[in-house]
Amino acid sequence: MQKFDITIVGGGMVGLASALAIRSTTDLSIAIIEPQPLNELANTPHLRVSAINAASQQLLKNLGVWNTIIKQRAQAYENMHVWDKDGYGHLDFGVEHLPKNVNKNQGLGHIIENDVIRNALWHKAQQDTNITIISEQLTSIAQGDSEVFLSFAENTPIISRLVIAADGANSWVRKQLNMEMTFRDYDHHAVVATVDCEQGHQQTAWQVFLETGPLAFLPLYQQAEQADHCSIVWSLPPAKAEQVKALNQAEFNKSITAASDGKLGRIQLKSERVSFPLTMRLARDFVRGRVVLIGDAAHTIHPLAGQGVNLGFVDAAAIADTLRDMVSTNKSLNDSKLLGQFARYRKSDAVDMMAAMESIKQGFSLQQKLPKIVRGVGMSLLNNAPLLKPILKPMLIKQALGLRDDLPSLLKAKDPLSL
Repeated sequence: MQKFDITIVGGGMVGLASALAIRSTTDLSIAIIEPQPLNELANTPHLRVSAINAASQQLLKNLGVWNTIIKQRAQAYENMHVWDKDGYGHLDFGVEHLPKNVNKNQGLGHIIENDVIRNALWHKAQQDTNITIISEQLTSIAQGDSEVFLSFAENTPIISRLVIAADGANSWVRKQLNMEMTFRDYDHHAVVATVDCEQGHQQTAWQVFLETGPLAFLPLYQQAEQADHCSIVWSLPPAKAEQVKALNQAEFNKSITAASDGKLGRIQLKSERVSFPLTMRLARDFVRGRVVLIGDAAHTIHPLAGQGVNLGFVDAAAIADTLRDMVSTNKSLNDSKLLGQFARYRKSDAVDMMAAMESIKQGFSLQQKLPKIVRGVGMSLLNNAPLLKPILKPMLIKQALGLRDDLPSLLKAKDPLSL
């Protein structure tokens, strides 16, 4: 029977990042349990993408995979344009609003396909002789006094001193241990697809607030000189989402061009359309005995600001710091004090992010009930007021970049100007 110090259930972006983060700070042995095989990159962009902020970029640099990702497919964006469909108000953020100690050449962030990130992390993990990837589904998990026992349908069971559940929003581990969740159905589905924009994406992330919900255009990398591909995330009530998916291509192109006010020119669908429900989830406890929840297994938020995976990457770096402290002080890998500190830090961060997303969502929902002139004046004040602009914009961008004082060590750059 094989024994490991750490077993990570889930070989997605957050699970793989946590394995590499732990190995970068300790000599612990790690098993990653992931039944889904690695998808090699296709010639066309994958539908699921993430907005990687500056802090997550630093983590990926410190894990030694950022250059690989950049050489494959990653699109930096230098501007964000947000507007209200039913009014004239708008908000603009650009590299000129970045804090003075941040390298403006890096832009505001990168839009990267999930498969590109996962491939880079997977191949890096395979190079580490102290990381073992087990490609089989778990059938049972049981906690003992000093170890966790994990069984498979065919493979020999394994024993682990600590288990990290990074197996997604519908976490098998969380369900097996009956770890309670707080749910809130947003009553919206996200329709995602790849589109071509006649006027190009202009290295800008675009988001319009419609009466039915937000629609985002996220710039995608292309090998050719043209830069007209975008990934869309269209948040709609479930029935409306099905209607949008059922439109023929010409009708869809017309509908989304109208929704975007023609700001990107004519929009043309270039892929299939898929949808998934949007739900807020928060685990009551992030730690139970020798099991720790991270990433979507612990929390899911509205994709409004694209912060979901960034929140998970902070989890990965934070658990690595916690385990480093345990090892350096000769404490047990389930030390209740240190794991409790980890859980409080990560839950507080998740709650703050959920509250911020809800404030933005409700703020624009409230705007639908206000006269257009009032909505426009409010957004214009934030965007252009001499007293507010130099204070609020850098503050908001710093939050979006994930640049905080309490970040785990692997998300910090020795020189902020290198970000």
